[in-house]
Amino acid sequence: MYILRFTEGSLDTNLTSTLFYYFHLYFSVVRNRVKYAQFRNKRMNTNPARGPFHFKAPAKMFWRTVRGMVNQKTARGQAALGRLSTFDGIPHPYDKMKRRVVPAALKVLRLKPNRKFTVMGDLAHSVGWKHKELVDRLESKRKVKADAFYAKKKAALGLRAKATEAADLSAVSGVLEAAGY
Repeated sequence: MYILRFTEGSLDTNLTSTLFYYFHLYFSVVRNRVKYAQFRNKRMNTNPARGPFHFKAPAKMFWRTVRGMVNQKTARGQAALGRLSTFDGIPHPYDKMKRRVVPAALKVLRLKPNRKFTVMGDLAHSVGWKHKELVDRLESKRKVKADAFYAKKKAALGLRAKATEAADLSAVSGVLEAAGY
């Protein structure tokens, strides 16, 4: 819902969503598998190749869900859907960017502690998605690189803080005050 509002509301902003593998769905795995099996049973009698198409990848499942929420038959809806891009895992240009979290969509706030839930990647894997191991392997590599980058960044920030403390600015403070700083 919140992603839908963002997609329709902002005319110039692209929305890129990643890590659908870790999305949480209401209800147990068994119930969600039954619901997905009923969905997969819907097809065109005369030529099933014409649709509807049943995606197995978590990112495509999410994309189709958002498509159902957006009025895609209008130019505004088509533009909003065109700005939405979904990925399984975090591909190259986005792994270096800062990620944001939608607080209202957190499992802690949405689900009671005793409720059953399904991880979307597990559901996708159980209905025939074949890239679970690949995404897990790539995500573990990305996390190792991210941890190394963060450790290096933290060390650099520590050195900068020490240098700022040790710096003697008494010689230039008069010039800076005269310039208005």
